[in-house]
This record gives sequence, C-alpha cells and structure tokens, in this order.
Amino acid sequence: MIRVLVVDDHVLIRKGIVLLLENYKDVEVVGEAGDGAEAITQAISLDPDVILMDVSIPNGLDGFTATQEILKQMSNVKIIMLTMHNEVAYIQKAIAVEAHGYILKNSQGGVLYEAIHAVYSGRIYYNVGIPKEQMNKLFAHKGQEDKCILTVREQEIMRLTVLGYTNVQIAEQLYISSKTVENHKSNIMQKLDLSNKAELIQYGLANNYM
Repeated sequence: MIRVLVVDDHVLIRKGIVLLLENYKDVEVVGEAGDGAEAITQAISLDPDVILMDVSIPNGLDGFTATQEILKQMSNVKIIMLTMHNEVAYIQKAIAVEAHGYILKNSQGGVLYEAIHAVYSGRIYYNVGIPKEQMNKLFAHKGQEDKCILTVREQEIMRLTVLGYTNVQIAEQLYISSKTVENHKSNIMQKLDLSNKAELIQYGLANNYM
C-alpha cells in the first residue's frame, strides 16, 4: 500500500484527487493539506510514502519551498509537483529542489497513478510535454545554472505582468491583494535594477516569462 499526502489549497481540486486515488486499491490517501506550513506538519506527522505537492499554494510558503523543507527532514519521502505550469523556469526550479516528479493538473488520471508508482519505486517522473532531449539537458545542468534571484511568487507575477494582466487581475489569479501585487512588483524592480513597468515587461519578454 502506497501512502499518499495530497497538498492543494483548492478544496475541490484536492477532493477530486482524493476521489480519483480511491479507485486504486494499492494507494491510500493518509492526509490532506491546504498550504505549505500545513504540508510540512502533516508530512512529519503522517510519514507518507509520496506527497502530491501543488506549486502555487498561499500563505507565503510555496510548494517548492515546502518541498525543500520536507526533504531536509525526511529523506525517504517522494514528492511529485502537481501544477498547471509547464514553463521551463518552473521545471528547473522543481529539479533544483530535487522533486522526484512533476506532472500537470490537466493530465489523465492514469498519469497521476503512474507517477506515484514511478517515484515510489525510486524513479524520476517528469511528464511536462517537453521533448526528452530537452529534459535531459535540464537535468544535466542541475546545480550549474545561476540561481534565479526572484522567488517563485515573484516569477508568477512577472509572467502575468508580461501577459498583460492588471494588478487586480493578478491578485485574483493568485488569491492575494492588489497591494501585495504592487509590493512584489516593487521588490522585483529593486532586485533587477529596473525603473518602471515598461522595463519590467521588456525584461520579462527577454527572459521568456511567458
């Protein structure tokens, strides 16, 4: 029996995953968590074999950070990042934090089951719609590339800004306030030595934040 912890801040999505996994006799959902801090607490308490970790979870502790913290304390657990993002920047981040798997939320149910079995058996499972050759290059350069100075949340805001979203729309997408979006943008411009929104968008376009 493979013991699984499901982490996602959207209750309907989380419950849907739980219902899906109940169809498999060799998988048992032992717990659920709605944010990063709760994920860490539940992981330590329940000692699951596999954690399905949403990337974009609220309250300041994203899925990548939670993954790092859990793996520091629990070397045997396997973590699969579960997300809507298939951009290379996100995949690189998952590789950097040593996530064992990475699959998209719009994948078929069988892919999720296959991923759970793969990582439980000690294999790496990244199903992201990227050619195998490119994935091999990403893994080959693990730890060699410069670490991005932007946090995952800042990268999300950069991407949405480049796509033309207003502060209000970004706030709605990320479940934060417009003021928080403004603060993040100020931090981004300070880190990157940018002066205005036009320069921010130009930098985002040049660095493939789309």
